[in-house]
Amino acid sequence: MCKSNGYRVVITGKGGVGKTTLTSCLAAHLSRNGVTVLAVDEDPQMNLPHALGMSVAQVGRIVPLNLNHDYISEKTGIRPGASGWGAMFKLNPDVDDVVQRFGVTVSPRLNLLVMGTVKQAGGGCLCAENVLLDSTIRHLALRDNEAILLDTQAGVEHFGRALAKGFNHCLVVSDDTFNALTVAEHSAKLARDSGIERVTLVVNRGKEGTPDKMARYDEYCGASLAHAFDDVFCLPYEPRLEALEPAVTRIMELQESGYATAVAVLASRLGSHGCDCATGHTHG
Repeated sequence: MCKSNGYRVVITGKGGVGKTTLTSCLAAHLSRNGVTVLAVDEDPQMNLPHALGMSVAQVGRIVPLNLNHDYISEKTGIRPGASGWGAMFKLNPDVDDVVQRFGVTVSPRLNLLVMGTVKQAGGGCLCAENVLLDSTIRHLALRDNEAILLDTQAGVEHFGRALAKGFNHCLVVSDDTFNALTVAEHSAKLARDSGIERVTLVVNRGKEGTPDKMARYDEYCGASLAHAFDDVFCLPYEPRLEALEPAVTRIMELQESGYATAVAVLASRLGSHGCDCATGHTHG
């Protein structure tokens, strides 16, 4: 299926590797360069609003979509907690108004939607909350003239096939440790199984010894990481990010920052792969 907009991106990976920082910095860069962006937070800790520069008071007023019981009841016909065997509710609720009603304006071209956590499909939960959030993902993927950046917890399998309806790129964020790279390989498989066409490994906090560590990982596993991904991209270690927390997007204002420069390059690569219909897949 042809995607007319190249920015339909899922960001995933092991906890603590910099997914939210990357999501927020990509959102800031794109919005400052004329792209209308919707950043979507699926983390119950709601770190993305803070990373985007929102105040504690502003974040405190946000109610994640999966906890907005009135909206869930309105759209599915059943209130959370009442689901179960024999419960009847809409499986395809109309959520066309979700961004208008619950989106938060961060800057003129940047909006935020906090979804909350989707329960793992493996748990066998067909509940009103999951149905609503799954429909929301499908709706977001089809919105026109807008870049969608979805910051997830580790793994994307809980979204099922919803991602395949419009999300065409997955950034799997890792550092250069063995554990994180192992999780990254598994996440790449989950992304492929979810129907996402292009999967990029983003190695964060890269240092001088990072290439050697990745080579040792390949040697130990007996296979190259590059074979699991369409592209491998490195973000350099940026010590100033710690000083800027929680509003890490301020790093994008520092022209001498190697991290900011690398994020801008990564953003340009995302936009260059909006449609694979004619060219097919290529490895970076």
